[in-house]
Amino acid sequence: MEKKSRLLTIGQFAALHGINKKTLMWYDEIGLFHPAAIHPENGYRYYSYHQSSILETILLLRELDVPIDEIQAFMKNRSAASMEQLLQEKIEDLDRDLAHLKGVRKTLMYHRQNMLTLLTMDLSEISIVEKKERSLVTVDVSRDTSFDKLVELITDETKKYQLRRLHDASYGTMISVESLYNGQFEDYSKMFIEIPFPIKKTGLHIQPAGKYVRAFYKENGENAVNCYRKIFDYAAKHGFTLSGFCYEVIINENVIDKMEDALVQIEIPVKQKSGR
Repeated sequence: MEKKSRLLTIGQFAALHGINKKTLMWYDEIGLFHPAAIHPENGYRYYSYHQSSILETILLLRELDVPIDEIQAFMKNRSAASMEQLLQEKIEDLDRDLAHLKGVRKTLMYHRQNMLTLLTMDLSEISIVEKKERSLVTVDVSRDTSFDKLVELITDETKKYQLRRLHDASYGTMISVESLYNGQFEDYSKMFIEIPFPIKKTGLHIQPAGKYVRAFYKENGENAVNCYRKIFDYAAKHGFTLSGFCYEVIINENVIDKMEDALVQIEIPVKQKSGR
């Protein structure tokens, strides 16, 4: 107990808390945190060990980016109630930041997987992949939807979910399998946006879990038609039926300069025909 009652120099007290002594001098000058004593002759500042908890509270609030004026107001009227309220607000802020960071990580993983696909897969082959269920925000479109209108629709949807930028989410287009079988290969009905964090909203499109046929084509109409016809042949040969919607995404858009170099990934739900 005797050691705790001794006064510490400003250098010792700063070192104890891992900060620069100039920080303590500044806190004193603005009236936020005063030393326990000032030498009457040389003006040296001295601090008590018992002041440590107060300083640590200030440092915690600074680490949480609480403005100085708010800390000053809080320190003048400290209480359990005001401390609880302040900490609750900061916990909610941190939860929002963590949710955003998780979303950013998910988006980065999505783009990285696309790059691995480009580097490691035989993009000329058709394959079967297993996918988990996804909840997608969708925007209705048609072949008459102009590019400007499409951009407007996407922008409006991303703003609803407070995304900081467009590429915080992954997005693509949807075309019904019925349209494909009818030869209407450009009859896109929806644009989908996958928000990278859990959302609660009615009317979301549920992309079902299960097996999907996956294929790729270079961005032009003729390549798309040929690719879909190959998928039809593949499905018939292996006893699959296509169902629901086809989901198209461009997997190399962040490494190309021209849209004609875009590589489109196709994924369509498939089921094994009975008796196979």
